[in-house]
Amino acid sequence: MKIYRIARWVVLVALVGAVFLALRKPDALSRPEADSDRAAHKQSFDAKVQQLEDARRQGESGTTVRLTSEEVSSALASAPSPLPTSSSAGVEARPAADTTQLPSVQQTQLAFVNDVLRGQFLTQLSGKDVYVSVAGHLGSKDGYVTFAPTEFKIGDLTVPVWLVNDALQKKLAEQREQLKLPEFVGDVRVENGELVITEK
Repeated sequence: MKIYRIARWVVLVALVGAVFLALRKPDALSRPEADSDRAAHKQSFDAKVQQLEDARRQGESGTTVRLTSEEVSSALASAPSPLPTSSSAGVEARPAADTTQLPSVQQTQLAFVNDVLRGQFLTQLSGKDVYVSVAGHLGSKDGYVTFAPTEFKIGDLTVPVWLVNDALQKKLAEQREQLKLPEFVGDVRVENGELVITEK
């Protein structure tokens, strides 16, 4: 009977600890950017994408551009998206019109570390801010972007990847058309802390 009571307290303490870690705000992936820096990064992103398109028009193949996480974040923040998102600078997003879907993403941060893409997303559950962090390898297959997770966290609580991978891959499959690469792009990957896009 005494062992049962001790086990019950241990489980209770573990659950309280897990909830505390899940609601804890993790370290930010990047610092907020000034509007002028964000505009410069967006301009740089556009110029590099234009470089790929120009190479395709001129009949060249194999042209490669390298994008920083700041350039990609600035482009994502200014692009229309079916999921409400904002830049890493903390611009608030519009609430989702359909409340039956997953909770809306209010803030997004991206970082490229070595060959890993790291993303951090802020959402709300029951009125509480919850941060979801995911890391993994970006790639391409049959003209679509692929993502193989290596790490998943809710707040500061690490969740085993095998617990969430099936649900994540199912969600990516549902969003498949949004992951379609432009016709002139042959490959995408993260390498040496940059997003590398190679033209066909």
